[in-house]
Formats: sequence, C-alpha cells, structure tokens
Amino acid sequence: MLYRETGQFKTDYASDQAIFPILQDRIGIAVILAIAIAIPFTGHDFLVNAVLIPFLIFALASIGLNLLTGYTGLLSLGTGAFMGVGAYSCYRLTSSFPDVNILVWIIASGFITAAVGAVFGIPSLRIKGFYLAVATLAAQFFLEWCFIRIPWLYNYNISGAIEVPQRELFGVIITGPRATSETRYYVVLAFVMVMTWLASNLVHGRIGRMWMAVRDMDIAAELMGIRLLPTKLLAFAVSSFYCGVAGALMVFLWYGGAEASAFNINQSFTVLFMIIIGGLGSLLGSFMGAALIYILPIVVRLLPESLGLPLQADTVEHITYMTVGVLIIVFLVGEPAGLARLWQIGKQKLRVWPFPY
Repeated sequence: MLYRETGQFKTDYASDQAIFPILQDRIGIAVILAIAIAIPFTGHDFLVNAVLIPFLIFALASIGLNLLTGYTGLLSLGTGAFMGVGAYSCYRLTSSFPDVNILVWIIASGFITAAVGAVFGIPSLRIKGFYLAVATLAAQFFLEWCFIRIPWLYNYNISGAIEVPQRELFGVIITGPRATSETRYYVVLAFVMVMTWLASNLVHGRIGRMWMAVRDMDIAAELMGIRLLPTKLLAFAVSSFYCGVAGALMVFLWYGGAEASAFNINQSFTVLFMIIIGGLGSLLGSFMGAALIYILPIVVRLLPESLGLPLQADTVEHITYMTVGVLIIVFLVGEPAGLARLWQIGKQKLRVWPFPY
C-alpha cells in the first residue's frame, strides 16, 4: 500500500490538471532530480562525461521526435539532419558574434532548426505515413549534403569540421577543451529539465490535444475545427527545435567538435529506435529508450570485463546491434507502447497491492 491515491483529494482545477497528481510521483521526481544534481560530486568523471551527458542529449532529441511521431502521428527520418542544423547554426552564430553568450546562440539555433523543420514539414498536409517518411529522408540527405558542400557553414575551415571555441558563463568556462565535465553536465541538465517541463505542459494543454486529435484521425480533427496545416507545421517546428538544441548541445558540450558524418542517417535511426523501445507518445518513454539504447553498449562492454571476460570493440558492437534488433521486434510484437507502458502497468499493480483483482 505504498503507492495509492486514497486520501489525496483535488479541490481545485490546478491540482486536477497537475502533471504529477500523486504524492508518491512528486517524491520520486524530487529524489531523481536530487540524485542527478549530486552525481558529479561523486567524482566519477567517466560516468558524467561518457554516460550522463550523452544520455541527456539523446533523451532531449528523443523528446523532440516523440512530439512529432508519438503525439502527432507524423513520421520523420530526418532527426540526425535537424540536429546537424542546430549544431552548424550555433557554430556560425558564435563564430560571427563571439561576444554573445553561447547559451543564447544554442537557443537561437533551435529556432533556426524549427524554421527549417517547418519548411520540410509542408508536404505533411498532402502526404503521410510511408510517403512522409521518404520526404523527411530526402531532407536528411539534402541537409547532409549542405553540411559537406557549403564551406560557409563550417566557417571555411580547411578540415571541414566544426571546432568548438572556448566560451564562458559568469566567468566559468562551459565550452572548449578547458571546460570541466561537471560544468558541461550541469548546463545540459538545466536545458533538459526546462525543455522537458515545457514539453510536458505542451502535451497536456490545448496544443497537445490538437496534436493527438490529428494523430488519431486527421479527417475527424479537421471536422472539429482543427486546422491541419498549422497544427502539423507547429509539430514539425517544435520537434525540430528540440532536435536543433540537442544537436548544438551534442557538439558544444559533449563532442567538442564534429564533422558532417556525425549527423548521418544512422543518427536518425538511433533516435527513432529510442522512442520505439521507450514508448511512442510518452515523455518518460523518451528517457527510458535513450537510457536503454545508449547505456546498453557500455554495459555490454563493462560487464564481461568485470567477470574476467573482456570483449573486442567489434564484438561489443555486434552484440549491441543484435540486442537492439531483438528488442525492437519484441516490443513491436509484444508491447508496442514500449517501456513506458510496462512502467504504467507496474504502477497500476502497485496501486492495488496487496489486493490484486
């Protein structure tokens, strides 16, 4: 009886519409946030730099794609390219205006990516499903070509790569080779927390209901007065905004530099797999999918080593691919709603425990 709603009354509209109406959920979120903030104090630089920072960045990109695919029902295979638009936009802005704070340009790169995503979302009014996926795949290849063939995007660098400059915030170095892992982690964590809160409010409000109405049956949604083109374009823009910010964070606060190949089609499929396994139409599923797919190779590599059975890098890669493939098939057949649905089932069982019915 540790997880139940009995005795928790809602006396106004605000409490009835709360994102976490149950006390146990609010306590759980507070504990998770406290642990996330305290982890850098443990001194595990590998955990912070190689696990947590990329996990948060991929979770943010998964939220972006989930808003489009999970909540609006529009397929996209251009996530990697939209992340690249955010990264290259941020690089051009900070190269042209070095005195402006880098955090401002990371947010601005999200808006630029939103505009690009809205342009490539225009065909969504006429086509959907497989044909829309092919259209976004064309966007992936076109944008990737631009990253390689337009020298202005990488500031005419001879290597053709983005080299992240050193930038400070209130005297603390947050980008560049001298930035510490803890500083970069806290910046990424702040972005993810704020943008997750914004996404949660979006999907629980009028815009989220419009997206879900379009997802369930667009003709019925149009008959109810929902304008399809602005609604779909808004979904593309918001999704691209999240992907653009994630791309900028990935290059400026994790990689420290990148080439066009970092935003290829494999990146798009990776984020797509994350939301399929985590759960379509669930913000929590975005985090679960990102955690499983990104942390899985690390576990596959470290667990055999701890047991005295080290594996080669290519063996780890093959095992990871096979495991992810099996998981995708299992979830598509057994539980299409992904890990998020399993979590909901577990919470429901805890609510009635120890008196199941």
